[in-house]
Amino acid sequence: MVDPNGIAGLDAQFIGRVSPTAPRIQAGGHPCQGIYWTEAGKRPKVAVIATHYNVDFSEHYIAPYFARQGIGFLGWNTRYRGFEDQFLLEHAVLDIGVGMKWLKEEAGVEQIVILGNSGGGSLMGAYQAEAIAPTLTDRLPSVGQDALASLIKGDLYISFNAHQGRPEVLTDWMDASVIDENDPVATDPELDPFNPDNGPPYSDAFIEKYRAGQRARNQRITDWAKAELARLNAAGIPDRIFPMFRCWGDIRCVDPAIDPSDRKPNWCYRGDPATANRTPSIGRANTLKTWLNMWSLETSPCQGQPHLAKHDTPALVVQGTADTGVFPSDARKIFDFLGSTDKKLELITGAHYFEDSIEERQNAADLVGAWIREKL
Repeated sequence: MVDPNGIAGLDAQFIGRVSPTAPRIQAGGHPCQGIYWTEAGKRPKVAVIATHYNVDFSEHYIAPYFARQGIGFLGWNTRYRGFEDQFLLEHAVLDIGVGMKWLKEEAGVEQIVILGNSGGGSLMGAYQAEAIAPTLTDRLPSVGQDALASLIKGDLYISFNAHQGRPEVLTDWMDASVIDENDPVATDPELDPFNPDNGPPYSDAFIEKYRAGQRARNQRITDWAKAELARLNAAGIPDRIFPMFRCWGDIRCVDPAIDPSDRKPNWCYRGDPATANRTPSIGRANTLKTWLNMWSLETSPCQGQPHLAKHDTPALVVQGTADTGVFPSDARKIFDFLGSTDKKLELITGAHYFEDSIEERQNAADLVGAWIREKL
């Protein structure tokens, strides 16, 4: 079988643009960059756009699959690609707006589909919500406020193996047994998910205690970040960076009886959870402002529910049942959060990026493509 992920017969156009709140850097790089995928020589009237908080989506695996269906695909990056520690939602939304504007004004696209994949689900959900009713205005300078008020709204929204929100996924993955954020070793054995005395299988009492411990850890970091930021600002220092350890502690990765699915037991995106949990990973470095903007359950505007509740366009939630980091309950919550009256949930075979099978990737692309054609 020929891999549809190949680029034969496709055009891949690189785009670099400035943002209303970020100019081109002196070395020449644009803050907003991406690749637009189409059938060779074609100018489709319908296109998909996908962006992540920090992962480069320009060569997104699903792009060729849509391009071969006659649907353009803009794999778009904000100024924060590779710079997760500096992320601020209000500026990322403006950067996505640059890609939307390019599709409309330069690519000749008439209808745009917002695709929220993986961690990018809540980011793209936030973009769509801000295009409907802005809430981030006070966080921006005047030029940014004008750009926020003129964001282009997508015609459809797709949640594609997406996490609920940035604070939600980090908290679900946090190791609740950490007792000192400056020491990757210090552990409360009674909350240690890798202590065999605790499971798996985990009791209902341990699950409740562990989940509460994860939320408490998130709040402790938030309390410290607010106090530290105030202390530094009083001394004329705008911000600082800090590390975070042990964030592969989601007990669903260890115990397949919790939130059951077709996933591989005792596995996460980085392999064995016990090993991955000792390795720097998601959220490993932050500024104080980024923690409060992206990861904090108390203060972050990157939570999914408030944004998804504002959606009023047709929406599709697609979830692979073998995903080892997004689980069926996450997909159902996203579906329930969506304010759209026209919405659909599809649980299909496959892992997080449908990476185990060309057929599974093709099936996912065919499902989404058919839904787009039905709605547009």
